[in-house]
Amino acid sequence: MPLLGVNIDHVATLRQARRGVEPDPVWAAVEAQLGGAGLITVHLREDRRHMNDDDVRRLRPVVQVPLNLEMAAVTEIRRVAMEVMPQMVTLVPEKRSEVTTEGGLNVKAQGGSLRQFIAPLKKKGIVASAFIDADIDQVRAAAEAGFDVCELHTGPYSLADGRRRPSELDRLRQAAEEVVNQGMQLNAGHGLNYENVKPAAALPHMEELHIGHSIVSRSVFIGLREAVRQMRELIES
Repeated sequence: MPLLGVNIDHVATLRQARRGVEPDPVWAAVEAQLGGAGLITVHLREDRRHMNDDDVRRLRPVVQVPLNLEMAAVTEIRRVAMEVMPQMVTLVPEKRSEVTTEGGLNVKAQGGSLRQFIAPLKKKGIVASAFIDADIDQVRAAAEAGFDVCELHTGPYSLADGRRRPSELDRLRQAAEEVVNQGMQLNAGHGLNYENVKPAAALPHMEELHIGHSIVSRSVFIGLREAVRQMRELIES
């Protein structure tokens, strides 16, 4: 069954609303682990809108499960990654105007430069993941660029209404099959919640699901540890 990767960025977003010190995303990582998180995900954006360099550095000794650092292909952020040494780095596209990541990385158009970008990370033993749309051509491009993992963008599936959701799930299934055929690890995430996670979790060979907003939202009412526990229970059922 897939591991649950808990993205704690939105805890930092709440802290940044007052530019203060609470809630502390490092403590959120502790609570998520106590709730059964299989890994912790954070996104260090170029504009540092939520997580900052100090957060990532403080997380490293506290996180006892694998740490996944999401980032754009930016040299400055890569330097932080190579200092902190997460188990995995996931490259994502970034736009300053977006509220959250709006689509997958276009590996097909940037394959050569991305291969060069991830080479120093892989040399250090950091697993390289590409966050991509559920598109077979993008999967093949990620394999050619040397990525170890594809994280399929589940946003279109998550946002689809009842009539469209089966076709979006089928797109995910086809892309997932190609990820496995190309010899890469299969992950998925974005927009998954307590109502739609089970079909995604049931896709063959799914290794990790990365979920943040819905878990942090539920934690406002029941606490982060319990919110993580409930999501993990759904994934494992």
